[in-house]
Amino acid sequence: MIKQQYKFSDRTSRIIGCAMKVHSALGNGFQEVIYQRALQIELADENIEFLREFEMPIYYKNHHIGTRRVDFLVGEDISVEIKAVIQLEDVHLAQAINYLEAYDIEVGLLINFGSKSLDFKRLSNKKFNQKKNGNPGIK
Repeated sequence: MIKQQYKFSDRTSRIIGCAMKVHSALGNGFQEVIYQRALQIELADENIEFLREFEMPIYYKNHHIGTRRVDFLVGEDISVEIKAVIQLEDVHLAQAINYLEAYDIEVGLLINFGSKSLDFKRLSNKKFNQKKNGNPGIK
């Protein structure tokens, strides 16, 4: 599963492995929050550093216009968005990519527990431009 062409491949593969354990144990059919709680336990058991529901500011033209909570922030550089839907739609992918761009995070995972088999997408922020003073959304 580890492909070196992916940035942070070792860590994203470990996260996906944790998600696979959760999906294998719980199957599909639960609400998103149940999978979030189970994934939190699995990530902690694997000694993966993360923050759950980390609140991050959203800016437009240097104006603070609101906040959004990322489901998981792994380290300071991987966003993990959780879904529990029958099938991922383009809107879910667009939402996850928008969060990467808004937070200036380079890599993300979109993980769906709602289908019969675990579904995940690795995402890359093509507009990534790490700020000189660090990521503005991460304090």
